Amino acid sequence: MKADWEIKKLGEIGKVCMCKRILKKQTLPVGDIPFYKIGTFGKKPNAFISKEVYQEYRSNYSFPKEGDILISASGTIGRRVIYDGEPAYFQDSNIVWIDNDEKEVLNSFLYTFYGFCDWNPSKGATISRLYNDDLRKIEIPLPPLSEQQRIVSILDQAFAAIDQAKANAEQNLQNAKELFESYLQGVFEKKGDDWEETLLKEVCELKSGTTISPKLERNEGDVLYIKVGDMNLPNNEIEINTSTRFVNSNEIKLRQIIPEGSIIFPKRGGAIATNKKRKIVSPTIVDLNTMAIIPSSRIDKDYFFHWFQLFDLMSISNGANIPQINNYSFDEVYIPFPKSLEVQQIIVRQLDSLRDETQKLEAVYQTKMDDLDELKKSILQKAFAGELKVSELGFDGLKDDMILEKDKT
Repeated sequence: MKADWEIKKLGEIGKVCMCKRILKKQTLPVGDIPFYKIGTFGKKPNAFISKEVYQEYRSNYSFPKEGDILISASGTIGRRVIYDGEPAYFQDSNIVWIDNDEKEVLNSFLYTFYGFCDWNPSKGATISRLYNDDLRKIEIPLPPLSEQQRIVSILDQAFAAIDQAKANAEQNLQNAKELFESYLQGVFEKKGDDWEETLLKEVCELKSGTTISPKLERNEGDVLYIKVGDMNLPNNEIEINTSTRFVNSNEIKLRQIIPEGSIIFPKRGGAIATNKKRKIVSPTIVDLNTMAIIPSSRIDKDYFFHWFQLFDLMSISNGANIPQINNYSFDEVYIPFPKSLEVQQIIVRQLDSLRDETQKLEAVYQTKMDDLDELKKSILQKAFAGELKVSELGFDGLKDDMILEKDKT
């Protein structure tokens, strides 16, 4: 750190402030004054207060000034927004701010620091709450005002370039995903003369999950026991390869096992909307919240998997309060397919090849986004160590070569 910098605690810069607590009975489902709770912080509010309550509380209690930085103090610690001065109220101690008393400390510099600092340096693990004393004790390296202005200006330029590059990478990532989905859609729409379309239940078997006694669950075994949440485990993105629980085949009924080549999916609750579908590639049983489709010998299992990716599970869900899918939910579902298994397999090879290519593209763009996040962290590290130099950043090259250039792949 440079000699003309000093270290101050946030509590020395200003006082920690929060709004007076609003009682639940004082909130409204609709109204003129938005009331931001921690869950809607920085988003669209879903609660309001009356103008009378707003005026009373604003007149008598602590309230942020336009330009003050509001910080989330529970849940995801350190989320921040700049208060724009529009009439609004904020939920008590879950959202706090520093009332900056220092004329020699820029709010814009504080905003940048809040995005950099470790909100829990002494405890290691993420905490669920940022207490006022914790906030007051956080140390900030402070350069002279002119240096703060220089740093903020440099970071604004750098972050604008990084954000643009990340937006480009995110768009390219989305384009790569949509490329495969568009091609997939086209395959099943352009049916030839040698195709037929029939009810799914005539060429596939539907099989619901089963209840397994907790006494039979094991940490390891020769049969995977899958619940909906296990579909999200690493290495389970397409095929079911692992689980958090197992059973032994000699302790269950063999008819409970889902055969290889089946596709499983959520059949109850909000998980249906995720449209998760996974291949079964080894002995597996599933719980009652999960269903399996077993293609017959007329349908190549990989052909069916590709077709099923386009199928919206919510389109057949029912249930007044809790969405669910049953066997009869598929009564009016038709599947198109070539009569020849060989043609089906040719389509599968083409789709697999394209999917491999698009996944490579997705990996490239995801890596770019990760690298950009690391670049931002590195720049912030230099900024608050007093080591930020424009010459080292090389804005022209950064914008033209590293960041703003869009891939033509």
